[in-house]
Amino acid sequence: MTERELVDLYIKFFEGKGHKRIPGASIIPENDSTILFTPAGMQPLVPYLLGEKHPQGKRLVDVQKCIRTGDIEEVGDATHLTFFRMLGNWSLGGYFKKEAIQWSWEFLTGEEWLGFDPERISVTVFAGEGDIPPDREAEAFWLEAGVPPERIYSLGMKDNWWGPTGATGPCGPDTEMFFDTGAEPCGENCIPGCSCGKYFEVWNDVFMEYRKTEAASFEPLSQKNVDTGMGVERTVAMLGGHKTVYEIGVLKPLIARIRELTASSDPGRSEKVLADHIRSATHILGDDLGVVPSNVDQGYVLRRLIRLAIRHGMKLEIQDGFLTDLASIVIEIEGEDYPELKRNSSTIIDELEREEKLFGETLVAGMKQFNKMLPNLLKNPQKIIAGRLAFKLYDTYGFPVELTADLAVEHGLTVDMDGYNKAFDKHRQLSKQGADKKFKGGLADNSEMVTKLHTATHLLHAALRKVLGETVQQKGSNITAERLRFDFLFAEKMTQEQKDEVEALVNSAINDKIAVEMKEMSPDEAEKLGALGFFKDKYGDVVKVYSIGEYSTEICGGPHVGNTSELVRFKLVSEKSSSRGVRRIKAVVE
Repeated sequence: MTERELVDLYIKFFEGKGHKRIPGASIIPENDSTILFTPAGMQPLVPYLLGEKHPQGKRLVDVQKCIRTGDIEEVGDATHLTFFRMLGNWSLGGYFKKEAIQWSWEFLTGEEWLGFDPERISVTVFAGEGDIPPDREAEAFWLEAGVPPERIYSLGMKDNWWGPTGATGPCGPDTEMFFDTGAEPCGENCIPGCSCGKYFEVWNDVFMEYRKTEAASFEPLSQKNVDTGMGVERTVAMLGGHKTVYEIGVLKPLIARIRELTASSDPGRSEKVLADHIRSATHILGDDLGVVPSNVDQGYVLRRLIRLAIRHGMKLEIQDGFLTDLASIVIEIEGEDYPELKRNSSTIIDELEREEKLFGETLVAGMKQFNKMLPNLLKNPQKIIAGRLAFKLYDTYGFPVELTADLAVEHGLTVDMDGYNKAFDKHRQLSKQGADKKFKGGLADNSEMVTKLHTATHLLHAALRKVLGETVQQKGSNITAERLRFDFLFAEKMTQEQKDEVEALVNSAINDKIAVEMKEMSPDEAEKLGALGFFKDKYGDVVKVYSIGEYSTEICGGPHVGNTSELVRFKLVSEKSSSRGVRRIKAVVE
């Protein structure tokens, strides 16, 4: 079974159960300040899990592209990827545990669907923890489906609880399904969830019935939801009897091309890391809300992925210029399902070429600093490069510690990796503390101020297009309770007069006390109405269109105020470059 065949089969099954297919969202989160990338299928649907009405109804099905870098060190093993796709079916206050479990079992074991041997499936359920009781209901439904008690395992929050992805938001107990590969157990404690390879996780049904608060307590949601996830790459690999995910889809030709390019007789893990990272970088650059490499936020993660790819290419002794060669394979193959890759192919290629050149300059600067340190390092009787020095080369000059270690060996030295890791962990903790302050609020925050700022973003967008011209279009936004951030296409720095005019237009709309109206319609009807919406192929059959008098008409998911007067006053705080050809505005309302 190919990836596309699995996606089509899954969609067909759930459409037969009354679900509406919705398009996958961008991997660059819109209006969500809690995360850098979309890490799971549930993230774009958070407002609807919290109770907002979805224009397509209560039963939804989709396939979502995701980026996760939390376990980036595991990439290169049999299953871990930084870019992957997740199938999901959703119930927003409709059906709950019984139907979710019944349909999961039917899709997994039904002969016209995946046709798994029922005797080789085990499941886990939530055992209860703290004030949350054990999920006896899910256990009973699995027994009813035909899973015997000895193949039902109860585990705690570490294993059977999902969410939230940010500090607060929707969450709940889950039940996971595992396929027994037939391998021998690694020991007496080998149960589903063990990493030895005996059990392969196939599917996860999450019962979103709680919301985690800022006080770290759990309160019931206004509605009970179902959120499921099935990894496309992992499932297809397992169905095909493959040992790793690198033997399927676009990863297979990427590995084949890397083997043609490499001079190494033992590519090992490096070929897999290179294939994964160039695929992720291509999708990030190719997304319609794509970012470019930088030293902050999404751009920093992208730069790290690209430079790790270059580093592993160097280990494989591949000649310069290989990034664009490999990216072209991703664009050609996955551009069929993700046309934005072909739309933005020139950006992808240009940025990869530029980043490879910049990294070459970084390596030269790092080598210069290493050579400056070398005489003193050689005087060290223990022949050890202190971890803090290795980290300085990385943190200040971008010089990878692996290169420092290679150079150390050439000169009869070693690197204090424990010291390096301690320095790196300290740096990461400080960065996380800053990020925790920075990335708060988001889609899970429907507070009054966030709602005001969301509406202000529409007025700002419309004002920018009036003052700067209709070539201006949104490239992303980020809203917290303190401010809005709005990125837009524009090549030049705004003049003070332009900024003043934009601010005045927004405040004029606020002072006019205009009602904010929402109507549901088809994307074609929205287009005829003149509603702004730049990615028509990403919309479903029905969209929400918010109108603010003659000022703004835009396709959006909400939330919004009822009247512009609720904003009181808008102030533009700053305007600066975000990346090449993109400007960034920060603003507040009273």
